[in-house]
Amino acid sequence: MEVTCLLLLALIPFHCRGQGVYAPAQAQIVHAGQACVVKEDNISERVYTIREGDTLVLQCLVTGHPRPQVRWTKTAGSASDKFQETSVFNETLRIERIARTQGGRYYCKAENGVGVPAIKSIRVDVQYLDEPVLTVHQTVSDVRGNFYQEKTVFLRCTVNSNPPARFIWKRGSDTLSHSQDNGVDIYEPLYTQGETKVLKLKNLRPQDYASYTCQVSVRNVCGIPDKAITFRLTNTTAPPALKLSVNETLVVNPGENVTVQCLLTGGDPLPQLQWSHGPGPLPLGALAQGGTLSIPSVQARDSGYYNCTATNNVGNPAKKTVNLLVRLPQEKVTYQWFKNGKPARMSKRLLVTRNDPELPAVTSSLELIDLHFSDYGTYLCVASFPGAPVPDLSVEVNISSETVPPTISVPKGRAVVTVREGSPAELQCEVRGKPRPPVLWSRVDKEAALLPSGLPLEETPDGKLRLERVSRDMSGTYRCQTARYNGFNVRPREAQVQLNVQFPPEVEPSSQDVRQALGRPVLLRCSLLRGSPQRIASALWRFKGQLLPPPPAVPVAAEAPDHSELRLDAVTRDSSGSYECSVSNDVGSAACLFQVSAKAYSPEFYFDTPNPTRSHKLSKNYSYVLQWTQREPDAVDPVLNYRLSVRQLNQHNTMVKAIPVRRVEKGQLLEYILTDLRVPHSYEVRLTPYTTFGAGDMASRIIHYTEPINSPNLSDNTCHFEDEKICGYTQDLTDNFDWTRQNALTQNPKRSPNTGPPTDISGTPEGYYMFIETSRPRELGDRARLVSPLYNASAKFYCVSFFYHMYGKHIGSLNLLVRSRNKEALDTHAWSLSGNKGNVWQQAHVPINPSGPFQIIFEGVRGSGYLGDIAIDDVTLKKGECPRKQMDPNKVVVMPGSGAPRRPCPQLWGPMAIFLLALQR
Repeated sequence: MEVTCLLLLALIPFHCRGQGVYAPAQAQIVHAGQACVVKEDNISERVYTIREGDTLVLQCLVTGHPRPQVRWTKTAGSASDKFQETSVFNETLRIERIARTQGGRYYCKAENGVGVPAIKSIRVDVQYLDEPVLTVHQTVSDVRGNFYQEKTVFLRCTVNSNPPARFIWKRGSDTLSHSQDNGVDIYEPLYTQGETKVLKLKNLRPQDYASYTCQVSVRNVCGIPDKAITFRLTNTTAPPALKLSVNETLVVNPGENVTVQCLLTGGDPLPQLQWSHGPGPLPLGALAQGGTLSIPSVQARDSGYYNCTATNNVGNPAKKTVNLLVRLPQEKVTYQWFKNGKPARMSKRLLVTRNDPELPAVTSSLELIDLHFSDYGTYLCVASFPGAPVPDLSVEVNISSETVPPTISVPKGRAVVTVREGSPAELQCEVRGKPRPPVLWSRVDKEAALLPSGLPLEETPDGKLRLERVSRDMSGTYRCQTARYNGFNVRPREAQVQLNVQFPPEVEPSSQDVRQALGRPVLLRCSLLRGSPQRIASALWRFKGQLLPPPPAVPVAAEAPDHSELRLDAVTRDSSGSYECSVSNDVGSAACLFQVSAKAYSPEFYFDTPNPTRSHKLSKNYSYVLQWTQREPDAVDPVLNYRLSVRQLNQHNTMVKAIPVRRVEKGQLLEYILTDLRVPHSYEVRLTPYTTFGAGDMASRIIHYTEPINSPNLSDNTCHFEDEKICGYTQDLTDNFDWTRQNALTQNPKRSPNTGPPTDISGTPEGYYMFIETSRPRELGDRARLVSPLYNASAKFYCVSFFYHMYGKHIGSLNLLVRSRNKEALDTHAWSLSGNKGNVWQQAHVPINPSGPFQIIFEGVRGSGYLGDIAIDDVTLKKGECPRKQMDPNKVVVMPGSGAPRRPCPQLWGPMAIFLLALQR
């Protein structure tokens, strides 16, 4: 059963503030996630350093009204101001397992339509260290007239890293340097890719034959460990050498099996062999085992260069290349010409030429000079491939008095073809000539445009180009031309066909929300954006699905109309609703939809209220300052009141209130204070404006409890530890263990009995508190410190009030310290308590008088055993002196089972509110 409460009178008054709260967007980028270098005192540092593979989290904090929309973009480099095509529309940018290529400058763009957008940027520096690569090079030179040779070895170590790596060379376990060994030289070469250090061993000595290690380090930045590679130098160290079992150019016939062996002739350490193919990968079915490459049933597509590469990191890799040609050699192709079935005889007027330079390679041509009647006949060219599993190929040409050069034209009435989108189309060109040539089709009016088949040219034997399911982008001019045919080399003839594809209209607006005050006129207009034909043949208007009388014709010139209009003389409750304009161009139709009403637009919640949450000491309640503006209040009748609905999340009970207002102006900030909200619960708030027309558009938002983290002021801020941020308190990094935040619902069911509180000070299971767990592995004297934010001292005296719970036979000590932040940090004890104080929450008031900026520290000290859990809750820091009297012992909060009374829970809206309850089944 749902309960709805309508409040007729509220205890808290309603406020309206001045004009102009609409404000342009402002933005700030802050870090989160796994950044490995973040300055402690400046979380908005403009360089974010992160390890490759970690998670990048950037948050764009925005202000402005209306609430700005946030878009994240990235430039390709710091010198570029162009955004990438992809964007992330969210206030938080999260990249899992970030890669080095994702480093660069990231931009947060916030805009809300007021003023210019706010753009902030931050540079993301991705840190990484690859495995180093070590190569060895040797030189030998003659010394002193060829009496002996001097051998020099260069060990080159290369690595990719960010930041630049530091190199350490070792021989065995000994670190090498210039000063310790005259036979060693370490330097950085010029013009190398990546970071490189070279170890030069001059005039190689017997002791130089050893194991060498190149160790690279980025000095543990982002926790990246050092990496190393080792090479053993011997007197047999040598670069790889290769030879092939076949010639460098290998011509094979289609269908043959190919085997190529790549043989090692030298190299120490033993080189690794690898086969590759260019272009593209190795053919399907190819098998590379060691130095042997096998290709079964080779085909023409398998032609190309095959590379065998041997590497052992000594010297340069050895490489041998085989150029595989899968074709019949030209010398194996024979041609024969026949006339009327008999071999053609060469004469002065009949010439047969092989490999004519004006024709493609591997061709044969027959040329007739001064054509006579006796030359008429059928000529046949036969190509044979002796010894190859390829059949003969032939082509036939008929030469007679009837041979006619080709012509091409478009049939009458077919120069322009008009079809509807989605239908088939046929473009036709008539070709004449004997013999009759094929026809080639191509696009004319679009550069490098492809035909619908995806080809630039398409051949049709009958001169017809058939298109299935044409689309509007196929519209345009097509060219048909004759191709070379039957060996005749004749200049192409061509013609053109125009294809027009008709498609339904596209209109604007597709959907529009029209608001107007009661009694005022409205003009609805539906415009044609595009279509084929580009005209409106008919326009029908409907209201709530019912056909309306046609509106008066729009006076236009000789051109066809491109829009239709409907005028409403006055907006009324009866005329409010959905209007539809259906526009047709004889091919299809499209509709403009209009939603006409006099209802008010939705409110615009104001998200930049400073410190909207107010917590109340001891009661575990809080209030929330709800602020909003009214969107376009002058578009409709004045707003008379708002209906406010508040519901705790995961609950069904709803509290409803009517809030009367005077005339609301654009940009006017409206405010209402929600009271007696329960800590730490969140609430859904719904706000609906009402005019003389009735209810307007509703706006909703979720409000969350957040505890104050600002400096103390006169308004008594209490930290209940209900928020995960725990009011800005932090764990001390120099203590032995940490304080823990928990409530009765998150307690460990196997926790130690007879120690620690069962609930927080409010006695509710949802309420949180801070405590120290003294079970194993904690030891006697271990300390846990909880440090407050830094406060700027603006008064001479302050009072720290808090509740503590010290129950258990092994209770140690609870200390309150004050850390002054003048020239250097100085901790002083302000209060201390030890021993078992019973299963009760008790309150302490501690006066302090800091001389400058300060922090307060709660220090829990572990006692002699595990029954020593200590807890604190409801910490308040106030200006001024503490109460002279401590809290009445009769008001001490006793835990369940003690028989002590509890404090009553206040109502949500205050004790003086009057409710009208409506029970809804």
